[in-house]
Amino acid sequence: MIEAYAFLAAFAAQILVGSVLIPSSLIRYVRGWAIHYGSERFAQLYPGIDYGRWTERFAIRCRAVTIVIAVLGVFLLGWLSTLIRHPDWADDVTRLAMTYFFLQMSPLVLLCLYAFVRHYKTILQPSQEPKRKAMLQRRGLFDFVSPFVISLAVVSYIVFVVYGIWLDLHVYGNTTLSRQCLIALGTVTAVYALNAFIIYKSLYGKRNPLMSNEGRARTIGLRVKSNVYVCIASAWFISLLGTLGQPGLQEWKPFAVTLFVVISMLAGFMEMTGAPRKADPDALGVSGT
Repeated sequence: MIEAYAFLAAFAAQILVGSVLIPSSLIRYVRGWAIHYGSERFAQLYPGIDYGRWTERFAIRCRAVTIVIAVLGVFLLGWLSTLIRHPDWADDVTRLAMTYFFLQMSPLVLLCLYAFVRHYKTILQPSQEPKRKAMLQRRGLFDFVSPFVISLAVVSYIVFVVYGIWLDLHVYGNTTLSRQCLIALGTVTAVYALNAFIIYKSLYGKRNPLMSNEGRARTIGLRVKSNVYVCIASAWFISLLGTLGQPGLQEWKPFAVTLFVVISMLAGFMEMTGAPRKADPDALGVSGT
């Protein structure tokens, strides 16, 4: 039963990280955007937008929703403590834990989408001010994420492909690659391709003129790092699921999956609250007309 109690401890950590730390860091980031990253042109061009008032409403709603979800998580933790006594409990509690994870993340996604849609016409509409020329002096990938992390992402994909094929053919004893293995390989490949496209658009796509140079560098850095980490996490997560599908290891699957989720959320929390990589903000600046 040690694997069951380990899962309960990991799920308690998931409630704390996903419903307390992550929402708090998001609220601090949203509050600090106008102070540290918003440009003076934001206030000059759109004086009718009270960003501070909107931020406080965002914070109140975010806290209210996440508190409700945290309470639901506590009740779910109590229910899961009864399910672990049943035979074949591992698959059921894993599904419940993952469902709760998506529930934890859904209010943050919905609130961000609401903010984008609510202010789309007023904030993102082209201004009447003459356009300024962008100075794309230095906007490389390694300005925002270290070569070590990029190397880790590439190596993780290669190891994932090799390990997945070896696991399917030699551990599970299939004569040819199974449908599950092909789906796993295709899924991770698609994740890498999609995130590579998003990274390219973040680095070289149209800039937001309402952000300061520092804010633009900070935002691009967060976006690029997040997408690189998603690639790494997807490769290791699918590898973990394949490994724990073996007989004798299945009861450790709920703990391992939940712990992986907690570590991933903690990495996101540390990235949002940590100091940005030293990219030159002036390299993302604009020149006069």
